[in-house]
Amino acid sequence: MTLQEKIFNAGVVGAGGAGFPAHIKAKSKVEFVLANGAECEPLIHKDYELMLHFPKEISRGLELLIESTSAKKGYFGIKEKNEKAISAISRHLNGKTELTKLGDFYPSGDEFELVYAATGRLIPPAGIPLDIGCVVNNVETLYNIALAEKGIPVTKKFICVAGAVKKPSSFFVPVGTSFKDVIDFAGGTKVSEFGIFVGGVMMGHLTFDLNEVSTKTTAGLVILPKEHYLIKRKNQPEENWHRIGKSACDQCSYCTEFCPRYLLGYQVEPHKVMRSLGFTKTGSAVWNQMADLCCSCGLCTLYACPEDLYPKEACDKAKVEMREAGIKFIQQKPVKVHPIKDGRRVPLQQLIMKLKLNDY
Repeated sequence: MTLQEKIFNAGVVGAGGAGFPAHIKAKSKVEFVLANGAECEPLIHKDYELMLHFPKEISRGLELLIESTSAKKGYFGIKEKNEKAISAISRHLNGKTELTKLGDFYPSGDEFELVYAATGRLIPPAGIPLDIGCVVNNVETLYNIALAEKGIPVTKKFICVAGAVKKPSSFFVPVGTSFKDVIDFAGGTKVSEFGIFVGGVMMGHLTFDLNEVSTKTTAGLVILPKEHYLIKRKNQPEENWHRIGKSACDQCSYCTEFCPRYLLGYQVEPHKVMRSLGFTKTGSAVWNQMADLCCSCGLCTLYACPEDLYPKEACDKAKVEMREAGIKFIQQKPVKVHPIKDGRRVPLQQLIMKLKLNDY
């Protein structure tokens, strides 16, 4: 049985959040295979714990993918600050894999950012790493691939529980475990009324339903008091952020200036998408196109905007409208990294302060 068949039979999908079927990547032919251990969501630390405790399995998964894809080299992306994880992983890497040490910035775990940092290559607009001879896998996916080689299926998920819980921690739970039980494993909450950010506060979704269950893509749960700033921000109905954005956006362009995709050279300009709020659907089409390459990292809404508006949500809505209208944006300018990209990166600790998460 081939590795691809073993991965398929084990039910391995991307564990970083997207859930892309891992066997598809395993049968691709590429130059480079990248392991993504950057983990940049505030308060989420499950990949760090995995690298610390299962470096052999993760390295084996990467090795298997390099062989399967006939890649000439592997890259392991990991934050330079995580010295213990670097030490653990380094002991198990073979000569074909190079460590790519990353700064403690958000969103260093974005695959466009990681591919550029490791290889110097830029993924084409609206493209995927495969377009430039790369495949990227989260470290937990690689862990599951190593188990799949032995015939072990994916029946459990490694989850981080953080925020207002008594014992913030990371642990394995069976796929399908309710959020109530997951939170109980972390000692329960410190507050009686709370919201749950599934997957993180930046790119995850907010829920109040304890009966929701963990899946193969659930990275973590961040529990925050119901009165927390982020709960109030994320819980705004669409008509509110649409109305406020239409009246209050002063086109300062901070959302665009901090956008990681814009800084990589892609035509993503959230401030122009915000202009579309003042038009009808027909009249907004030209500005909506500035959202098509948005990665929904959330920096514009939760960090850059000085007026607490919702550029990310406007971009999300614009992308839906574009798809429904059958409009596909084609970048006209060549992709060229912004000359002051490095100076505009957002340190994770600074982001945590802005999000009012220092206490956690």
